Amino acid sequence: MSQPAPAAPSVPILPGSWPAHRLSVAPMLDWTDRHCRAFHRCLTGRTLLYTEMVTTGALLHGDRARHLDFGQSEHPLALQLGGSDPGALAQSAALAQDWGYDEVNLNCGCPSDRVQNGAFGAVLMGTPDVAARAVTAMQAATSLPVTVKHRIGIDDRDSYEELHAFVDTVAAAGCRTFTVHARKAWLKGLSPKENREIPPLRYEVVQRLKQDFPELTIVLNGGVQTLAEAQEHLAWADGVMIGRAAYQTPYLLARADRDIFGEDVTPPTRREVLTRFRPYVVAGLAAGQSFHHLTKATLGLFAGKPGARHYKRTLSELGHRNEAGIEVLDQAIAGVPDDVLDARD
Repeated sequence: MSQPAPAAPSVPILPGSWPAHRLSVAPMLDWTDRHCRAFHRCLTGRTLLYTEMVTTGALLHGDRARHLDFGQSEHPLALQLGGSDPGALAQSAALAQDWGYDEVNLNCGCPSDRVQNGAFGAVLMGTPDVAARAVTAMQAATSLPVTVKHRIGIDDRDSYEELHAFVDTVAAAGCRTFTVHARKAWLKGLSPKENREIPPLRYEVVQRLKQDFPELTIVLNGGVQTLAEAQEHLAWADGVMIGRAAYQTPYLLARADRDIFGEDVTPPTRREVLTRFRPYVVAGLAAGQSFHHLTKATLGLFAGKPGARHYKRTLSELGHRNEAGIEVLDQAIAGVPDDVLDARD
C-alpha cells in the first residue's frame, strides 16, 4: 500500500514571471503533438506546454486546423512559430490568438538545414534586427505574450557580447521572456540531434544573462533531467524548460504541480495517469485515429521500473496494427506489477 505524499512546500513565484514559466515542456518536432500534450496534462495541470514548431507557411497556406487545433485541457499552451517575415509572423500570431493559445513563441534556436534554408530558427541569432522586427510585428497583431526561444550563440559567433546584444535588441522591441538553450548551435557540420548533444552546456552564460537583465523573464533550457535539477536552477532562473526527459521519462511531471508550483496536491500514480488518459484514447480511436499515434507518448511512463519492457513492447508491437484498440493498452498495463502501477515515485 503506497504512502500518502508529503504536504506541498511553499514555493515563491519570482517577481515579474508568469507562473507557468516556472516549468515548461520544450517544443519538440514529432514529439509534442496534441496527443502527447493531452497525456502530459494527465500528469501535470500547471506546467506550460508548447506545440511543435509550426512554420508560418504551413499556417498561412496549409491546413490550419490540423496545425492549430487543441483540446481545452491543454492550457496553459503556447504556439511556437518558425519564420522570419514580419508580416507572415504577424498573421500567424493573430491566428494563435483566434485559436485560443496562451502565448506565441518565436523560434530562434532550431539549426536544421530546412530551417536555415528558410532563413529562420537559429539563423535569426545572426540578425537580431530581423528578430526584433518580427517581435514588433507579432506584438502589434496580438495581445498574447510574445516570447523568444534561442541558443547562446551560433558557429563562431558565440561570444557573450553577441548574445547580450541579441537579447538587448529583441528586448528593446518589446519581448520580455527569453527561453535560452544553454548550448550554441553549429549551423554547418552538425545534425539537429548532434546540436542537442555535442556543444557543451554553459549554464553560467544563461545565469549571467539573468544578472544583466533582471527585469526580463529568463527561462533555462538544455540538459535538465529531473525536477530536483530544475529546482536547483530555479534558485536563479525565472523558469526551467525540460525537453527530452519529459518525453522519455514523463512520470517526472507527476510531481511538478506540488514540487515546482507549490500546490497542495498528491501526485497521481501511474495507474491514475493512464485512467485519466484512457477516455482520450477511446475518443481518438472512435474518431479514426491510430492507436500508435494516440499512445506513443506513454511509452516511457514506466522507464526504469519493473514491467517497463512488457508495457513498451506490447504497445510497440501490437499498437502499430490497423485493428489495434483500447484492449492493447489494457494488455500492456496488465503486465506491470500493481506496486509499480500504484507507486508515487
